Amino acid sequence: MFRRPALAAAALLAAGALALAGCTADTSTTPTSTGTPDPNAEITVGLVLEPTNLDIRHTSGAALEQVLIDNVYQGLVTRTQDNEIVTALASDYTISDDGLTYTFTLNSGVTFHHGEELTVDDVIDSFTAAKDDETINGHAVFAGVDSIAADGDDTVVITLAAPDQNFLFNLTGPAGLVFSSGDKTDFQTDANGTGPFTLVNWTQGDSIELARYDDYWGTAAGVASVVLQYIPDFTAGVNAALDGTLDVLTAVDPTLAPQLEQSGAFTLTTGKTTDKATLAFNNQKAPLDDARVREALRLAVDHQALVETVGAGTTMYGPIPELDPGYEDLSDTAPYDPAKAKELLAEAGVENLELTLTIPSFYGTTIPTVLVSAYNEIGVTLTVESVEFATWLQDVYTNHDYDLSYVLHVEPRDFGNFANPDYYFGYDNAQVQSLYAQAMATVDPDESASLLAEAARIVADDDAADWLYTGQTITAVEAGIAGFPQDSINSRLNLADVTVSSE
Repeated sequence: MFRRPALAAAALLAAGALALAGCTADTSTTPTSTGTPDPNAEITVGLVLEPTNLDIRHTSGAALEQVLIDNVYQGLVTRTQDNEIVTALASDYTISDDGLTYTFTLNSGVTFHHGEELTVDDVIDSFTAAKDDETINGHAVFAGVDSIAADGDDTVVITLAAPDQNFLFNLTGPAGLVFSSGDKTDFQTDANGTGPFTLVNWTQGDSIELARYDDYWGTAAGVASVVLQYIPDFTAGVNAALDGTLDVLTAVDPTLAPQLEQSGAFTLTTGKTTDKATLAFNNQKAPLDDARVREALRLAVDHQALVETVGAGTTMYGPIPELDPGYEDLSDTAPYDPAKAKELLAEAGVENLELTLTIPSFYGTTIPTVLVSAYNEIGVTLTVESVEFATWLQDVYTNHDYDLSYVLHVEPRDFGNFANPDYYFGYDNAQVQSLYAQAMATVDPDESASLLAEAARIVADDDAADWLYTGQTITAVEAGIAGFPQDSINSRLNLADVTVSSE
């Protein structure tokens, strides 16, 4: 789960919401109900990875975005499950022809959960703080902003120094969230947003409870309360669903899905994602700084067989997933060819290579087992180091102290990580950086996508990493529940439209 530098760990935490698929159930539609929705209903939803704290302004992680954005906090705009940009706190917006001026008109009657009325000053102060304070998530998004100003009581105008193709999309994330000016809330453990739910309680190590906000400015949430129950063990999650503890279970392990399907109590949905199961290479560390070694490691992996083994998603051979601008099929960059892999290692003068794979412990053993076997076939010994996620963040992400690593990068439109040599991949290619900059600077989305595709081809040809598959999510939804999100739920779980009724 990754964005550009200041947002980088954002997608990482969502890795805990491991999104595997492969279920054979009919998953073409979200479950619906023919009964009458009960406005007093409560639901309990099983999730995998819990946030370390609730301060979404200063703590990166899709585990935070997943539950807080759209439910508790809102921005001027947000995105749908298909990553379409739509209005939120803004009733409408316009973008000038030169791509420099963004004008947002605010909805009226918006209040924060602690009672304050939303004003243009709240928007200006929130965005100005992000622009000026490097510790705030979203700081990099505002790097190219020249001015943030009010035009009357209900209009905010943002002027950029140069066009930024991703600017509006980035406002759908933490960068675009609006907070009450001068708020004294302890955001580590509490929240004060404008969304359809308020934060009632966070029991660390267990659950987060949300309740419908009765003074919400938009359409009221469909249920009275939601308990987000954190169960990091996949088997325990299935057992909790089967014994009635959970009404919905997300991130269902595909090997366990039949238990839920056969119970008859749940409908299983398979959701699309931009989740990139990424095997990271430390491009700055010998012998991984040799492109021949990196290519050998990619050629050693039978990607199709790996997908079949984990029962998850579709093969992926490049840094841009199918749902993002710039995608193209790059399978020709890493055809399964262990014989050629051995030749490349010999050509690079590498013998008896020993590498360590550092992987967050919640991912289990399937991927490491496949990689250990694949590399053994080409004479590479792979040692697996399973660590707590906090350790991974410190050692791998922050200190770049690793050989290989594996995480699920869930954040959409995060190709910019390969244009940033300071990112933990350590990939430094001036041509890629130039193409990415051009892609962001053009106001033509088609031209931008073409430039991204060109850059992605270079990254894949350089074997800067190995992209094992694009993930999918299996969600088990109990009968009577309608409107539960299906796609992209590892990074965004908008619960406002969920309803519960008796059949």
